[in-house]
Amino acid sequence: MTNINEKICSYITKEWLFPWLKEGKSQNSFAIKHNIDESTVRKIKSKNGYRIPVETLIKICESRGIKLSDFFRLIGS
Repeated sequence: MTNINEKICSYITKEWLFPWLKEGKSQNSFAIKHNIDESTVRKIKSKNGYRIPVETLIKICESRGIKLSDFFRLIGS
């Protein structure tokens, strides 16, 4: 079974953060846009694993205009 935190962080990193960075935008601007600290962005993309708080996930989803339930559909959980 895949660790849910790993799945969440991997999705955010691959689908949202990396495309953001490829557009020439900064990690800090991603954090500001998503109402989180830049250090949280570093933790999310870290290979060490991060237990993402529900509150953080809600902030990210709200700033992207999606419901938390829709996010879990996106990641397939």
